[in-house]
Formats: sequence, C-alpha cells, structure tokens
Amino acid sequence: MNAIFDWFFAQYNDIPTYLIVLEIIGVFFGFLSVLYAKQDNIWVYPTGIISTAIFVYILAIYGLLGDMMINAYYFSMSIYGWYVWTRKVDDTHYTPITRTTKKEHKTSIYIFIATLIFVFAVYEVFDKWNSWTAYVDTITTAIFFVGMWLMAKKKVENWIYWIIGDVISIPLYLYKGLVFTSFQYVLFTIIAIYGYRAWKKNLNIPETSLLN
Repeated sequence: MNAIFDWFFAQYNDIPTYLIVLEIIGVFFGFLSVLYAKQDNIWVYPTGIISTAIFVYILAIYGLLGDMMINAYYFSMSIYGWYVWTRKVDDTHYTPITRTTKKEHKTSIYIFIATLIFVFAVYEVFDKWNSWTAYVDTITTAIFFVGMWLMAKKKVENWIYWIIGDVISIPLYLYKGLVFTSFQYVLFTIIAIYGYRAWKKNLNIPETSLLN
C-alpha cells in the first residue's frame, strides 16, 4: 500500500504546491458539474465555469495545448448552455431534454472534423508532436467538443461522447502525471453512464424547474 501512495504522490514531487491545490479545486468543481449535469440541474454551468477556468490556467502552464483548448471551449460553451437551458418554451416550461436530430448529427460530424483539423494545426504551429499523447489528445478534444455542444443543446446523446472520451482520458492523464485528474475521469465515466440512463427517462418531459 505504501508503494502505491509513494508512486501516487511521486507524480507531484517537482510541482509547485499552489498548482496541486488548484488541480484539486478544479477536480472538485468539475465533479460537481458532472453530477449536476446528471441531475439536469442548472448548477452544472456555474460549477463547470469555475472548474474549466482553473484548468485553462493549469494546462497552459503544463503546455498541454489540446487539453487547454478543450477547457477554454468548455468555458465558452458553458455560458452558451446556461443561456439555452434557461430559455422558456412557454410561460412555465424550460427547454426539455430531446434526442439529436439528423441535422444535429451532421453538425456533430462537422464539429468533430473541424476540431481535428484545428487542433492538428495548433500542434503543428507550436511543434507539439513530441509524444504519442498528442495524437490521442487531438481525438479526445474532438470527442469532447461534440459532447459539450450536445449537452448545451440538451441532447441525450451527449453522454455517449462523454463516456467514450472519459474512458480514453483515464490512462492518458495518468501517463501525463495528473493523477487527481485521472481519478476524476474514472468518476466522470461512472456518472456519465448514470447520466445517460437518467436523461433517457426524462426525454421530452416539460420542465418547470432547473434545480431538480
């Protein structure tokens, strides 16, 4: 057991304490955000904004451009999602959970391809193709971009993208040395599975409250 703990905390030997504390805070609010998303609760966005803002800063310092762009995108999409979720379809009901339309599926494909091209270009410009993780980074970025867009639109299929991206991210972040973040993605995967099941039960049901 001691060997496991030694290995776990050895990842942080040369990391400033303030960055470790920030990572823990970011993980905490990120966990809250996903939990609120599962519950279809509007607090998904305030907590998500705090978490993503922290990780944009941390990942910029680590030089993980793909991950940083994911979180910057999350930050902006959280603001957009906050707006969409709080729109009323009539005097008493808010935007309901629905399935992705054919047009939105096509848009998802466009977002995925455009993200791959954009991230590839960024890595090329900054000469970041120095590890196999950069290639995986590009794919997970595209997956999460689509997932976040679908979540902002309140589409039940967003959880499928989160599950796929989370499963890939667990070993990826562990390899990068961000142990707490890797553990966060284990929890994210579990919550995403339950989130998908919960949202399916509430498809097309008019909502009168965003604080369930």
